Amino acid sequence: MYAFIKRFLDIVVSATVLLVLLPFFIPIIVALRLTAEGEIFYLQERVGFKNQPFKIWKFATMLKNSPNMLTGSLTVRNDPRVTPIGKYLRITKINELPQLINVLIGNMSLVGPRPQMKVDFDVYPGHVRERIYDIKPGVTGIGSIIFRDEEKMMSESGMPVKEFYARHIAPYKGELELWYQENMSFITDLILIFLTVWVIFFPESSLPFKILKDLPDPPKPLKDFIKK
Repeated sequence: MYAFIKRFLDIVVSATVLLVLLPFFIPIIVALRLTAEGEIFYLQERVGFKNQPFKIWKFATMLKNSPNMLTGSLTVRNDPRVTPIGKYLRITKINELPQLINVLIGNMSLVGPRPQMKVDFDVYPGHVRERIYDIKPGVTGIGSIIFRDEEKMMSESGMPVKEFYARHIAPYKGELELWYQENMSFITDLILIFLTVWVIFFPESSLPFKILKDLPDPPKPLKDFIKK
């Protein structure tokens, strides 16, 4: 039953927000066209519902050849591949707003596990890969909230970026997303939407763990980065 309600809310909210934000999008589109490489939107293949590929919409924030440069699909703090305007769009999460188009057409939801590139999906533990996209991926979700500054974690871990992601970030992120499936409800979604906005303004906050007291504990290598 909630799946039907969730889809209804996805359509209503995404359509309404897109209409409201349209005037706000226009100066962003103009600025992107006139700077960097002139790209406005970035359509990238991600793994989605039932592990099927789809194209995700985002505002372009990085150089077009970024996947073939430096750390590939993973972005670190002060990444030189990020454009000047892109840096601001990423900090404020404005670059994610075009994903409301994905929500409207039905290959994403407002709340759910973040859709990964295939190369990053493949480093999830097997039991996570089997279940994580039994529901539609989301614009935001518990993984996005807890790993709100993933770039900082990878930059300051003292380990090679890809190794740190595969050994520590991906397994814990996967467990968080499976937690969401077990606790998915209208109230949970409202809480996660509120926390998404909260951590943009208060990125060091431990509020997610205070509100959602049964979240899986972060593993020891992540405890210096994740406040509980």
